[in-house]
Amino acid sequence: MHLLCRDEPDLLEWEGDVLDARPGAVLLAQSPVFPGGGGQLPDVATARWDGGEAAIVGLTPDPRGWWHGLAGAALPSGRVRVSIDPGPRHLMCELHTLAHVTNAIVFRSFGGARLTGAQLSADGTFRVDFDLPEVDPDRLRGLAGPINAVIAADLPIRAFHMPWDEAARVPGLFRSENVSPPRQDDGNVRIVEIGDLDRQGCGGTHLASTGEARRVRILKVDNKGRHNRRVKVGFEA
Repeated sequence: MHLLCRDEPDLLEWEGDVLDARPGAVLLAQSPVFPGGGGQLPDVATARWDGGEAAIVGLTPDPRGWWHGLAGAALPSGRVRVSIDPGPRHLMCELHTLAHVTNAIVFRSFGGARLTGAQLSADGTFRVDFDLPEVDPDRLRGLAGPINAVIAADLPIRAFHMPWDEAARVPGLFRSENVSPPRQDDGNVRIVEIGDLDRQGCGGTHLASTGEARRVRILKVDNKGRHNRRVKVGFEA
């Protein structure tokens, strides 16, 4: 099912008619809410209608649209306005963009190293894990310089769609060891492109350009098993 946030990450409000409802959930034709996934946290969002409001606590696809789970047992009717908290949304866009930049630099610098995990955090940090069995940790601690150079270059970011099967045959479009980007109902996959630096399948939200991100520093480099190397990244003070 299509999510508005994937093509319009700056869309923070959307209003639609109730298609169906049950205590604690309402079905709407569309949703601007990012439900979480791929290491990205879900949006902080609220549903409001005539006579009530509730926090949105989950999103479930339905052939008719999206079920929005609500905190409590409210039963909305009429029209519902969905509002996204802009602070957490922007932070996730920023962190996800920086995670892609980090991934791209490691992929280029370490012979196509595969991503083994990623997590964006509400505290303004993120971590990315790579299959790098024999690498000097100091090389990973030096990633802040190249990442900040990409931020300074203010590279444009765009998303487009291509057939999933075609994308799966292109080296480097699918980077993860464990998961693949979601196949859409139409058989396509969403590709996120960062200037001439990076292009890979992704279902999350991003900034419009790398220059919108804050400068970063490497907080920690850990060994997580024989092959896995974890890099934790945060913003400069």
